[in-house]
Formats: sequence, structure tokens, C-alpha cells
Amino acid sequence: MRVVIAGGHGQIALRLEKLLSERGDQAAGIVRNPDHEADLIAVGAETVVLDLEKSDVDAVAAVLEGADAAVFAAGAGPGSGDARKDTVDRGAAALFADAAERADVRRFIQVGSMGADNADAPGLDPTFAVYLRAKKAAEDDLRGRDLDWTILRPGGLTNESGTGLVKLADHTGRGSVPREDVAATLVGLLDAPATARRTLELISGETPVNEAISAV
Repeated sequence: MRVVIAGGHGQIALRLEKLLSERGDQAAGIVRNPDHEADLIAVGAETVVLDLEKSDVDAVAAVLEGADAAVFAAGAGPGSGDARKDTVDRGAAALFADAAERADVRRFIQVGSMGADNADAPGLDPTFAVYLRAKKAAEDDLRGRDLDWTILRPGGLTNESGTGLVKLADHTGRGSVPREDVAATLVGLLDAPATARRTLELISGETPVNEAISAV
């Protein structure tokens, strides 16, 4: 399986690329900064240097040509301003989906955010609210497309070692989850076409990842 990953240097993406490479799949990570290529190569991934904020659909579709699946795991990051949260978390997601349609890559997994439906909750940090609105807009855009999409909304992300035990459901309630377990769940979802057109939340739990995916 050839999987193209937007946001290829992100913490979840690097773990995903490592898992895919270890099982013999071909992971290609899109990065904006060429200085990040070495980190992807170290986990066995191919690298594509491309700035999704400045690119166009033809250039991104060329990267996706021949892929079996696309994973959008990019994000502007906590240190970015409001404008980049829109151009990356919404705009780049829409561009990547446009390109997947152009390249006829039907399997499309997008890493969303738990709480995206509650961007207007009282007392929410204004910058975080902008982020949630951008994530929600990207999700809504994807749901309207003729792709075999799955949206994965993880809870609070941690760098603890993965346990391989999760709770995956339409609604899980609040909780946290190691990035390693998010990456393992993404791998499992790539192998689970029956999860297409589903929005799933993910937190740590008591069920092995593959069993949790089979049960949704």
C-alpha cells in the first residue's frame, strides 16, 4: 500500500510513517521544510517537499498519483496565529481533498479534533476556538465529497508510550490518548474500508486497536 501523508513531519505522522514502513508499506510524507526530510527518512518514509499553503491542486495531485490512500495529518501548530489556522487546518485540508479527487485516490483519512462541534462554547480560548472552527470547516468540506473518507477525532494527545488499548466510537466522552495509539489506529483504519463515511472519536480504553475498529 502506498500512503501519502500531509503534514509528514508532525508527531502523529512520523509515528504513522514508521508503522507503515515496518509492515512493508510505502509511506510518503509531504513536508514544507527540507530540513525535516532526514527525520522522515530515518523512519523509512519517502519525502516530498511541498508547501500546501502555496501550492495548487495540480501539484498536489501529481504527488498523490498512484497512491492507495491519503492521510491529512497537517496542522498549523500551537504557536501559529489565527490566519494560519485557517490556511492550514482548513485550506490545506480542502486542497489535499481536491487533489485526492483529481488523482482518483478514494481512501482519505483526516485527523480532526475532538470538540470541533463546540467551537462556540463559553469561556473557550479565542485562538483555540479559531482552530476548532477551522477543523470543523475542513470536516464539513470532506463530508460533502465523493471520497471514501474517515475522520478520526483523537482526544488530548500525549507522548506516553502507546498501550494498544483504545476506545473508538462515534462519541467517546473526554479523555486523552498517546500519539502512538493514534498512529496505530490510523494504520488500522487504512485497512478497514467499512469505516468509510464515519466520524470517530478516539481515547485510551480497554480494547485492542483492531478489535475496536472492527466493532464500530
